[in-house]
Amino acid sequence: MLNCCRLVAVQREQVLGWAGLSAVSNREVYLGVAEVSVYVANQAQGKGLGQALINALINESEKSGIWMLQASIFPENTSSIALHARNGFRQVGNREKLGKLNGVWRNVVLMEKSCNSYL
Repeated sequence: MLNCCRLVAVQREQVLGWAGLSAVSNREVYLGVAEVSVYVANQAQGKGLGQALINALINESEKSGIWMLQASIFPENTSSIALHARNGFRQVGNREKLGKLNGVWRNVVLMEKSCNSYL
């Protein structure tokens, strides 16, 4: 479990978005690898909040010793794929039936970003 890198965007006591990291493994060899999650509420989309959140998350992750970020994104979420790509993530693969949402198997696009200061 990571005890860092949790961000929340609030306006007038309303959560407009959040970003955070999750550990991908408990094994020591992977302690510097984290899964990225970014959420922006519908009413806040298209206003730069996703960019601000992911930028702050990347900065916080590097300060916390994370050397690799990865994201699993549904293929139809093209705006999230583009956001990650603009911020240095590259597509490394497609994973079939990785998750189940509402009883339906879901494929994901796997993206990753190396934090060069640690490599």
